[in-house]
Amino acid sequence: MKFIDTNIFVRYLAGDDEKKSEACFRLFQRVQRGEEPVTTAEVIIAEVAYVLSSPSLYHLSHEEIVARLAPILSLRSFQLRYKRTYLRALELYATYPSLDFEDALAVAHMERQHISEIVTYDRDFDRMPNIKRSEP
Repeated sequence: MKFIDTNIFVRYLAGDDEKKSEACFRLFQRVQRGEEPVTTAEVIIAEVAYVLSSPSLYHLSHEEIVARLAPILSLRSFQLRYKRTYLRALELYATYPSLDFEDALAVAHMERQHISEIVTYDRDFDRMPNIKRSEP
């Protein structure tokens, strides 16, 4: 098992360095074929979304990021403890453009744990159906 870092996702998804992008493509092909099991961490997925959406770097829309990232995370040999939660977070991220990925991830974790109230000053959660926001 190998751990995938942010820059591997970014090089592949952005395609901004042909040589590195091709090497990352070959890696993900091996993962797809089940030849090389890999994993990553929640913070890495969040950082990928952040970097790809950055106006000063790649400026991809939420939908573009989800369309590129979800298929990779869905690969059978891509082993993630809360894979469905991360995929749900990507779905929320694409559906609610006012949410950043970290907020979408928080909502996905709340759904998984059957929690409907969040304590926060972040008013972006007010737009989320079935989520009640409160302040301390």
